[in-house]
Amino acid sequence: MNRLPDLSSARLLVVGDVMLDRYWFGDVNRISPEAPVPVVKIERSEERPGGAANVARNAAALGAQVALLSVVGDDEAGDTLEHLLAGSGIQASLHRDPAISTTVKLRVIGRQQQLLRIDFETAPSHEVLNAKLAEFDALIDACELLILSDYGKGGLTHITAMLERARKAGKRVLVDPKGSDYTRYRGATAITPNRSELAHVVGQWRDEADLAQRAQKLRAELELEAILLTRSEEGMSLFSAAGVVHQPAQAREVFDVSGAGDTVIATLAAMLAARQDWPEAVRLANRAGGIVVGKLGTTIVTREELEAES
Repeated sequence: MNRLPDLSSARLLVVGDVMLDRYWFGDVNRISPEAPVPVVKIERSEERPGGAANVARNAAALGAQVALLSVVGDDEAGDTLEHLLAGSGIQASLHRDPAISTTVKLRVIGRQQQLLRIDFETAPSHEVLNAKLAEFDALIDACELLILSDYGKGGLTHITAMLERARKAGKRVLVDPKGSDYTRYRGATAITPNRSELAHVVGQWRDEADLAQRAQKLRAELELEAILLTRSEEGMSLFSAAGVVHQPAQAREVFDVSGAGDTVIATLAAMLAARQDWPEAVRLANRAGGIVVGKLGTTIVTREELEAES
C-alpha cells in the first residue's frame, strides 16, 4: 500500500450542475399483465448527491478542502440535497431558484440491475445564475483549483465568464465537458471527456495515431494544457505538449459506470492541487475510477480504498 500525499491543504472549488440521485430497490418476480414490462416490488430506497455534488463528495472523501457552488429548486429535493451535503465536510452554497425543480434522477433497480431511469429537470433562471456568478468572484480567491462540472442542465451558462475570471486570478481549471461546442471551454487547464464525448467533437478516429493527432489539434485550438480522455476498458490517455501518456485499465468487474467521471475528475483535481505531476495524478485518477465502477450507483472512493489499490 502506498500513502497518498497530504491533501488537507488542497483547496478546491466545484461549480456546476448538482442533482439528487434517487434509487428504488426491489424484487422482480413477474411481468405486468398490462404491458411486457417487469413489475418491481419496491423494498427500500436510497438518496445520494449527484453531478457536481458527487464530484465535491469524492474530493472531500480524499481529504481535500472543498467548496461547492450551484443552483437548486426551492423544493423537497433541494432540501434533501442540502441535508445530504451537510455532514460531508463540504462548504456548500446552493442558490435556491423557486422557478425550477431540483434535478432528480430516479433509478429503479431490480435484481441488482437498473431497469429504468426517470429524470426531472428544468434550467435555472438568469437572475439566479447572475447571483451565483457574484459569489463565484468571492470564492475564487480562497481556492487553488476549480472544477467545472457540466451536465448540460444550465448551471454553467456563464462558464466563459468564469473561465476568464479564473485565468485573471491565476487559477487552474478542470472541466468535465458536455455537448458538441467545446469552444466555451477555451482557456481551461484541462478537459476530461469520455470516448463518445470526444468523438462527437473531433470525429471518430481510425487508430491511436489518428486519435493523438485529433486530440492534440483540439488541445491547441482550445489553448488547453491537457486533455484527459477516459476510455472505459481501455484506461485513460493524457494528451499534453509533452506527448501522450496512457494508463491501462485495471482488470476488475465493471458493476456500474454512473458517476465514474465525477470520481476521476475529483481525484485528478485533488492530486494536482497537492502538487502531484500530471502522470501521477492521472495514475491515481485511473485507480479511483477503477474502484468506483465496481460499486453500485453514484458513490465515492475513500482515501483508504485508493491507498490500498495504489
